Amino acid sequence: MGTPDFAVASLQALLDAGRNVVAVVTAPDRPSGRGLQLTPSPVKQAALRAGLPVLQPEKLRDPLFLEQLASYQADLQVVVAFRMLPEVVWAMPTIGTFNLHGSLLPQYRGAAPINWAVINGETQTGVTTFFIEKEIDTGQMIFQDTEPIHPDDTAGTLHDRLMVRGAQLVVKTVLAIEAGNYPRTPQPDTGDLKPAPKLHRETTQINWNQPATAVRNFVRGLSPYPAAWTMINGRFFKIYAVSVQSAVAANEAPDFPKTDEPSLSDVAAVYTDKKAKIMVRAADEWLNIEVLQAEGKRRMTAEEYLRGNQL
Repeated sequence: MGTPDFAVASLQALLDAGRNVVAVVTAPDRPSGRGLQLTPSPVKQAALRAGLPVLQPEKLRDPLFLEQLASYQADLQVVVAFRMLPEVVWAMPTIGTFNLHGSLLPQYRGAAPINWAVINGETQTGVTTFFIEKEIDTGQMIFQDTEPIHPDDTAGTLHDRLMVRGAQLVVKTVLAIEAGNYPRTPQPDTGDLKPAPKLHRETTQINWNQPATAVRNFVRGLSPYPAAWTMINGRFFKIYAVSVQSAVAANEAPDFPKTDEPSLSDVAAVYTDKKAKIMVRAADEWLNIEVLQAEGKRRMTAEEYLRGNQL
């Protein structure tokens, strides 16, 4: 069960390992592109290429869907990047249903574990397989594998590595369950547990009053999707990459003009040389905006933007 590219890797890994995948459950086709044509999910496309039956329920409690799912008599269900399952679905197989989660549980339970690990400046994360139970992301753990978070990682680059590592862990988990030799480790519920709630527009707005490193981590953790955003001179910008400009002290100004209108900006101060640099002051240091996207325009570097636009 899964929908996006992150789940395709696990499906393909199971097929490559010769496992008996009897059916695939994914989201219904959705309108996409300028023509809003119905487009199958990446998982459906992969399943059809492999000649697998595909179920696409609008509602997971739909009696017809439940009847179809039960008809496959699966011993085990594997969930990767799918919606919350009702008990009538996850309790259906004789062995149960396990999920692949993009963090080292119990840390970062929730919908956006990869984003929040980068936002919080973590240097390590990983993937976990666990049996689904009633409370979200709290079931008994089966296996975990770690992955470093590099200083220049974005949510996107980390996502791609965890996608591969997660697929490997899914196969390892299935093989262990088939052999009847696998752990079921309860998740600890004590200590400093960090959540990973779903990202919304209001939670992706940049707070330039934070230290520069925290702002940079925030931008990295939301790049390329959904992207951090800010208002400068009354204009909406998505910000995809920033760097700390240590050469200019926070209490000093760059040697080129100030450009912001404070009442129309989220930022305390914006400076640009009108050629290649856009600098914003954070709480302790200056930041270079390196990649941005103005509303109605494509994503571009600061230099490309300044070549044809003014702040």
